[in-house]
Amino acid sequence: MPMEAQDIETLIRESFPQAKITITDLAGDGNHWAAEVIDASFKGMNRVQQQRAVYASLKGKMDGPNGALHALALTTKAPD
Repeated sequence: MPMEAQDIETLIRESFPQAKITITDLAGDGNHWAAEVIDASFKGMNRVQQQRAVYASLKGKMDGPNGALHALALTTKAPD
């Protein structure tokens, strides 16, 4: 079952409560999403570390072919 944008944001927000989070449905099918996460906690982290932290917040929803979240294009950064 596809995930809703609000469900994705809620999972991310649990780990990054002060983040600016933008979720976009890329294909209109509820299976292909993009997320932009801007959070001060990313300062001093490289992109891989930032993205690993966000993927961890998804609590396994992207794990394997039966994961609820099929595809997520992820952009992360610290605020300017």
